[in-house]
Amino acid sequence: MIDINPQRTLVRYNVRVEQEMTPEEVAEELFPEDEVIREVARSVFEGDEDEVVESLQNAIDKGKDPLTLINDALMVGMEIVSTLYDDNMLYLPDVIISAQAMIEGIEYCKERSGEDHEYKGKVVSYVVEGDIHDIGKKIVTVLLKAKGYEVIDLGKDVPVEEVIAAVKREKPIMLTGTALMTTTMSAFRDVNSRLLDSDINVPVVCGGGAVTQDFVSQYDLGLYCEEAADVPKIADSILKGFDIERLRKEFHKH
Repeated sequence: MIDINPQRTLVRYNVRVEQEMTPEEVAEELFPEDEVIREVARSVFEGDEDEVVESLQNAIDKGKDPLTLINDALMVGMEIVSTLYDDNMLYLPDVIISAQAMIEGIEYCKERSGEDHEYKGKVVSYVVEGDIHDIGKKIVTVLLKAKGYEVIDLGKDVPVEEVIAAVKREKPIMLTGTALMTTTMSAFRDVNSRLLDSDINVPVVCGGGAVTQDFVSQYDLGLYCEEAADVPKIADSILKGFDIERLRKEFHKH
């Protein structure tokens, strides 16, 4: 049984809680006051892609700038989802559904503006060579995009050479790899070695059913991540200047 405490969620927003509230009631307290923006944020929270597009169209028709809506409405709605997830009021499927709706909204805004949205940073994502299980990678990709990152998705069963080439070409802030089978984990060692040989010190976030913290910690660039929802937080920390050592202190279990 999860202990849901809305007061913990709302205290940072200086919202008084009189009694236990549902996630929907908490979200209503956190949505922006501007009614046009509020509807966009609410549609993201509800994970309704059609409603997201309709509310964005309404906002643009009323004079809102499409690209501004990405940060002021879509991102705000997703941040509320993330906040309630962190406080155990929502579950990962809720986050993914909202993230998909938000991504649909971003694409619509970009199309209406005719301009490219400025991303927070670039991340290369892949499943290690020999492994075709990509559900974890898909979840990570969606969550990163929802938090404003551009994701270069290399797919599954990706050869080490292709991973290294992508890092050199795209110059990402980090690399995320997943492995479900123990027989494929050695690919992380090869990626780590090849990056160091090329004097590339980009963090390599590793996860998946076969991966353990002890295994990842063997490698200079390795950073273990058990929860997909932590990957955007890691990316944010990298933008703040965290190096591998500090990232491990923050995200590894001790």
